[in-house]
Amino acid sequence: MDSIIFDVDGTLWDSTAACAQAWNEAILRETGKSMNFTEHTLKSLFGRLLPDIAKVIFPDCTTERQLYLIDLCCQEEHRALLEQCAPLYPNLEDTLQKLSEKYRLFIVSNCQAGYIEVFLQSSHLGKYFEGHLCPGDTGNAKADNIAQIIRDYHLESPVYVGDTDGDFRASQEAGIPFVFASYGFGQVSSPDYTINCPKELLELFS
Repeated sequence: MDSIIFDVDGTLWDSTAACAQAWNEAILRETGKSMNFTEHTLKSLFGRLLPDIAKVIFPDCTTERQLYLIDLCCQEEHRALLEQCAPLYPNLEDTLQKLSEKYRLFIVSNCQAGYIEVFLQSSHLGKYFEGHLCPGDTGNAKADNIAQIIRDYHLESPVYVGDTDGDFRASQEAGIPFVFASYGFGQVSSPDYTINCPKELLELFS
């Protein structure tokens, strides 16, 4: 193994509380309606592509309106997360620091453009990651973005660390092993490996 590609939400941090509040404020300001998004709501949605999330939470709107509203939510969450970093999972920086001494680290997430940059800036963990991609950057889904990272950085034997079945399927499609972050938001029935906290990556890859 020469590299590790990470998901963000449910794998590196849990931003659902901050995002739920930001989304509620954005929609109330735009429409005058209270949506009452909660952490639980967003944990059930995060990991999907943004247009798919927008269809679920704004089912009565046109596609154009759905995308406009979800963009407002994303802008507000970026502002909120830059003001206050969301909770990082335990021992994350120490784990990344030690992993980066042996492996090249990357991020691929199904998020909007700018979100990974917000995570890196707010968490002050950018120094550990060599590159990142998301659908907001490329227009492509996770498997294709994993494959592009592998090509662009000439990775020979990467693994992907994520917390949902979608992450698992994307890893399979990209042809690389999958490490299931069981402390995150989803369930995976038959991952290649499982960790219960980020620190266990050090034991797994020792």
